[in-house]
Amino acid sequence: MNKKISKPPVDLPGGFIDRKEKELVIRDFLIKQIKEVMTKYGFEFLETPSFEYTESLGKFLPDKDRPSEGVFSFEDSKKWLSLRYDLTAPLARFTAKNFDNLPRPFKRYQLGTVWRNEKPGPGRFREFLQFDADYVGTSNLLADSELCVLISEILEKCGLANNEFNIKISNRKLSKGLLEELNITDQNQQSISLRAIDKLDRVGIEGVRLLLGKGRKDKSGDFTDGAQLEENQIKKIIEFLNSKDLNQLEQIGCKNKLFEEGINELKQIIKNFDFFKFNNFKIDPTVVRGLEYYTGPIFEAELTFKVKNEKGAEIEFGSIGGGGRYDDLVKRFKNQECPATGISIGLDRLLYALNQKNIFNFNQKSPVLICVLDEKYMDYYFKILNLLRLNNINSEIYSGSSNFKAQLKYADKRNCKYVIICGEDEVSKELITLKNLVIGSKVSEDIKSREDWTQSKDAQKTFAFSNLLKEISK
Repeated sequence: MNKKISKPPVDLPGGFIDRKEKELVIRDFLIKQIKEVMTKYGFEFLETPSFEYTESLGKFLPDKDRPSEGVFSFEDSKKWLSLRYDLTAPLARFTAKNFDNLPRPFKRYQLGTVWRNEKPGPGRFREFLQFDADYVGTSNLLADSELCVLISEILEKCGLANNEFNIKISNRKLSKGLLEELNITDQNQQSISLRAIDKLDRVGIEGVRLLLGKGRKDKSGDFTDGAQLEENQIKKIIEFLNSKDLNQLEQIGCKNKLFEEGINELKQIIKNFDFFKFNNFKIDPTVVRGLEYYTGPIFEAELTFKVKNEKGAEIEFGSIGGGGRYDDLVKRFKNQECPATGISIGLDRLLYALNQKNIFNFNQKSPVLICVLDEKYMDYYFKILNLLRLNNINSEIYSGSSNFKAQLKYADKRNCKYVIICGEDEVSKELITLKNLVIGSKVSEDIKSREDWTQSKDAQKTFAFSNLLKEISK
């Protein structure tokens, strides 16, 4: 009895995606826009490795219920290595290693792939390209303010109108100070509470209320344990989350020192915004940012239009980028104060949203296809090919082994505008036969030979080899 051979799956793991040329070309355009802004603002380009020692990355991810606390890791020579889950932790390691040789503040930007072992969703991947810009070595809130202005300029340069997004700002000291005021001092309970607040855009205010209490069951039936807070504590946190501006935040009546520091820092950032003549922002205490290393001002760039998910349903897309101040991250490596602040943009999330606006005119540069009617004419085909490529015209000789009809179908699938057809007559007389195809049109199923082709309604042109460039440029 023959044993059935198991074949590997063709499907991708959840949270990963194959990307085709159109998407990659647009992504390259976004990267170009970002680099131009970063150069204008005086940031230095940096690249760090994809892998770091796990202990160097630290355990700051919010997704505690995932294996390895949200990172992809393996053991190598008795040391654990992990794929980076962001670009900030590697920056902290780099800064500590090169501390004495870096200017302070050190202004760096980076583009790189990051990986997170978390539950995927619309536009939320386990592998994605991220852009970061950071100030390292300064506590001046002018840096935080400029990052908000910078991310706004980047989004506009990438194709979003000013009214299609806004920058939400808050301060980790507000939420941490409020939790202290409410006698929520247990570190684990604080972390669960902050993670609950961070899920507001996904679960709604009632979902947050449940997560602050005993817990919440989602639509799939999975139950997430809550922070186990008392009802009066939950009520005060909900009041805090419903605040819309600084006045309402101050009216909460929280006298905690950390909370008051957060209020004053927000006032300073708003004052700085006036210097920049920047007004596309709003105070939003629901912004807490999922990563646990933030210590002060935090900000997020949020879309103001809805986006369709894979099933075609309109959804609130949420944040496409953000960041904040992390004054203690470098100090983990080096017993030296080194305040820092930074922003991140998930380029794949941004691209997912921008693609739905149809604002990019993508013109795929398909090649001119030189059909092979007989291999004995290859010298002539290469003469054509070399002329085209010498003049930077995308071109190729058909490299398959199929007949003429199949070559035309190949040209159709490649969206070729031009097909060059040269047989004995053309080669002997130094001529070119050129067919101008309608991009994306279906090649007629009736064409079975070159004779059928020449008699078709859209007859091709035949002209001297010396006129090829002129004819193709029409």
